[in-house]
Amino acid sequence: MKRWLAPIFLLLTGCVSAAPGSKSPAVVLHGQRFSAEFATDEPSREHGLMMRTTLAPDHCMLFVFSYTAPQAFWMKNTLIPLDILYFDTDRRLVSMQLDVPPCKADPCPIYPSDAPARYVLELSAGTARRIGAKAGDELRIEGDIGPVR
Repeated sequence: MKRWLAPIFLLLTGCVSAAPGSKSPAVVLHGQRFSAEFATDEPSREHGLMMRTTLAPDHCMLFVFSYTAPQAFWMKNTLIPLDILYFDTDRRLVSMQLDVPPCKADPCPIYPSDAPARYVLELSAGTARRIGAKAGDELRIEGDIGPVR
C-alpha cells in the first residue's frame, strides 16, 4: 500500500465504525442529554470519579447496580463537587444529594439515598438545579450498559 493511502484508509475505517444511528453512551434527564460513562462492576463503582479535577457540564457518570437497595456514596479522593441523583428500578428519580463538596476530612461524610435505588447519576454540582430535576423524573439511558456485576 502506498504510504499516502494509509491515513485515508484509517480515516475511512473510522467512519464505518461511527455509522449513522450508532450512539455513544448517554443519559437524558429532564430534557437534557449528557454523555455518560457507565460504572457497572464493583471496581468501576468504587473508583467512580476519583482523582478527576474537572467534569464537563454535559458529562456524567452512571452507576448501575444489579440490585435495588438504599445506596450511599462518599467523596473520598473526589476532587470536584457533585450532584448525586438516585433512581429506582423504573429509572424514576427518588432522591438527590445536591452540591456535595469534595471530602477534605477523614473519615468522609456519607451521602445516602432516601429510598431504594438501582441507578445513581453523578453530575457537576449545580446541574440538577439548573435543569430543574425533581422527584419522579425519568432517566433515559442511551447505549449499551453491558453486563452489570
